[in-house]
Amino acid sequence: MAKRRASGEGSIRKRKDGRWEGRYTAGHDPKTGKAIIKNVLGKTQAEVKDKLKQAIADAEKLDFARADGLTLAAWIKKWYEVYAEPRLREATKDYYHVYIDKHIIPELGDIKLKDLMTIDIQEFYNDLLKNGRCQRYVHIPLENKGLSTRVVHGIHTLLNNCLEQALAERLILFNPAKGCKLPKMEKVEMKVLPEEMIGPYLAEADRRGLLAAFYLEFVTGLRRGELLALLWTDLNIKEKTISVTKQVNRIHGELVVSKPKTHNAVRTLAIPQKAVNLLIEEHMRHPGNPYMFPSPKTDGMFDPDAFRKMHDKIIKAIGAEHIRFHDLRHTFATLSLKNGVDVTTLSAALGHYSAGFTLSTYTHATKEMKRDAADAIGAVISKAM
Repeated sequence: MAKRRASGEGSIRKRKDGRWEGRYTAGHDPKTGKAIIKNVLGKTQAEVKDKLKQAIADAEKLDFARADGLTLAAWIKKWYEVYAEPRLREATKDYYHVYIDKHIIPELGDIKLKDLMTIDIQEFYNDLLKNGRCQRYVHIPLENKGLSTRVVHGIHTLLNNCLEQALAERLILFNPAKGCKLPKMEKVEMKVLPEEMIGPYLAEADRRGLLAAFYLEFVTGLRRGELLALLWTDLNIKEKTISVTKQVNRIHGELVVSKPKTHNAVRTLAIPQKAVNLLIEEHMRHPGNPYMFPSPKTDGMFDPDAFRKMHDKIIKAIGAEHIRFHDLRHTFATLSLKNGVDVTTLSAALGHYSAGFTLSTYTHATKEMKRDAADAIGAVISKAM
């Protein structure tokens, strides 16, 4: 049996061949992140103990040949190029560039990597919350100078991952981002379109020639980019399904079609017959166009920003309280739960990574379901009494 030792001291055991062996972590593989386990051997436990102590001390030394003089700016650029960029979606790359170029490098970039301290990063985060918002237009004053907690959390995630890799490559002895205190995440109030406003909403969408698109949104809860990336070949009339395999985003001024954000987001959704009928009618209006919902101005792919503005106009026209287009997705989910759709089925329809995430997101709806369930079982027991 191995003799367990304190964290950072490794472990010692006697082998079957009579020799003593000491095992320790000598760093982490820069590609996989897995611990690199090495060993030392000796004839006696005392000999191995001394060898193990020296081996661990050597393993904990910095790679001075690379670390000496290396600034955070130089390392984060290299880290992004080698480790981050190849695995990021195009839309996420934009966020990373802003976080790195507009925030991290200007404030912390000149600090040598091995000299970066937790307090440096903590003060950086604190300042972002107060004064981190960038001034885009000189003539328009900023109402709120601080960044949101969500953005600060995003910057921390990026910086923490960057420093974890530096630790694995022995450029630093510890990750200074680990000890930072982050602000609590702001919980964005979820809004839904009231049921009594759905009819007027769809009537207004019909008046604008967009009934099929918005009806499909209400019965599927698709993300905006998923909805506008649909092609006619994604519709199976016989099976009454649509295949969600792509999304569209505007990146650097261009419309870019890419895979959905997660593996779970690639899915096939059942749709009601009414939706199929509306889509067939929509197809007859532009039979030669490959897009399910082409732009009425260009006949090409509908710009997501233009589609969002159309939603805003519809909301204003029917006199409803303003909600985001994304809140139509929340409306679909909430109505589904209230009308008996089980959470696992809903989670798959929304393309969530787990039913647990769906439950935590739509707690407001499940509370009503729990009350209905309690009343129902109470009625059964009361009747039995």
